[in-house]
Amino acid sequence: MTTKTASDRLWLAAAIQVSRQAPPSPDRYAVGAVVVDRDGIVLATGHTGEGDPRNHAEEVALAKLAGLDLTHATLYTSLEPCTARSSRPVPCTGLILAAGIGRVVFALREPPVFADCDGVETLRRAGVEVVEAGELAHLVGEVNAHVLVAAG
Repeated sequence: MTTKTASDRLWLAAAIQVSRQAPPSPDRYAVGAVVVDRDGIVLATGHTGEGDPRNHAEEVALAKLAGLDLTHATLYTSLEPCTARSSRPVPCTGLILAAGIGRVVFALREPPVFADCDGVETLRRAGVEVVEAGELAHLVGEVNAHVLVAAG
């Protein structure tokens, strides 16, 4: 069962705020990610382009936690984790599964601007609890107006 809590909305809003650190680019989404442990402690954050223009938010946050047991952690990401990308061999869904994240909360499904994405289904098939908080999707749309308006 995928239950959304008030804490989920707060952490997801924090991930959306982190996404605002990503420099707007016409060829990528501005995404933010926050990894939180079961006690509500932030373990890591990441945003698109952090450290390298090709980096995805989830990729950045998870790289900061390499080697840690993340079974009981939740990854909050403003946009549905990708299942295809041209800049790296492993998409974010693969990185999430490899890290052992047990729960993912996101606001907006990836629009089909750059690639077809089935991140929700991929993660659920692998046993990850996935929660969609669509009531915050408009905020992700605002942050990504540079891409979504142009794709139009």
